[in-house]
Amino acid sequence: MAQRRSLIEIHLATALFGLAGLFGKWLPLSPVLIVFGRVAFAGPALGAALLATRQSLRRPVRQCGWLLPGLGGILAAHWVSFFQSIQVSSVAIGLLAYSSFPVFTVLLEPLLIRERIDRMNLFLAGLCLAGVFLIIPRFDPAEAVYRGVLWGLLSGLTFAVLTIFNRRLAQKYPSLAIAFGEDVSALLFLFPFVWGTGGKLTGKSLLLLAVLGVVCTAGSHTLFISGMRRVRAQTASIISLLEPVYGILLAFFFLGERPAVRTLAGGAIILAAVGLVSAKETSKARAA
Repeated sequence: MAQRRSLIEIHLATALFGLAGLFGKWLPLSPVLIVFGRVAFAGPALGAALLATRQSLRRPVRQCGWLLPGLGGILAAHWVSFFQSIQVSSVAIGLLAYSSFPVFTVLLEPLLIRERIDRMNLFLAGLCLAGVFLIIPRFDPAEAVYRGVLWGLLSGLTFAVLTIFNRRLAQKYPSLAIAFGEDVSALLFLFPFVWGTGGKLTGKSLLLLAVLGVVCTAGSHTLFISGMRRVRAQTASIISLLEPVYGILLAFFFLGERPAVRTLAGGAIILAAVGLVSAKETSKARAA
């Protein structure tokens, strides 16, 4: 019963991750202002979760130096490029292009820790790239899908960098503390860029930003961590692959977005490549 509850928590967290993409269409604001509002609401919620679980922020702040603020800046860039991708194209394009991040991770990690790049990973990266090429109808900067894919790939690349460093930090410090530190750092990083950005804050916009920050950010992160207590990491990582699937389905029901056939075909190739990468890395970790 407890394991079933944990599986439900991870699925719900993954669905909330996918739901976050819809706010790029619901909010008539610039991506910078959306992310600023997101972290402004998520920060206090994560802080409350830290207090409730009696986790300390002192050690990571004291020992990480400038790493935590730096990762906060990368997190801000990741979310801004993610919402920019969705705003210039669609939820499906943004989520599918961003979901390439595990491929970026397995390519970047050997370079950062000076290991030999696996040939199979290079093949899977090529397969993922083929899926991306299939999504794009024309390689023209005037084409919305083309611009959306480029922003989505930037979102995936920055998230891959974030993932590599967060894996190491998570071995030493509580995940909630890392998330809170990065959120606050992202807020400070974005503050100078907020003024003069497009869009006007209304009561409805503030309510949507509160839901995005508290429910789809702090809530989903807390749910995912809670579910990980009784579910193996490899199971959780496989479930997290469903994020674009949940997001596309939610966009269909709430926004009426119908992905093109080539988008679905390219997305299937991307998810297949990402799934193979995840399975390969999981089996490697299990053997180690």
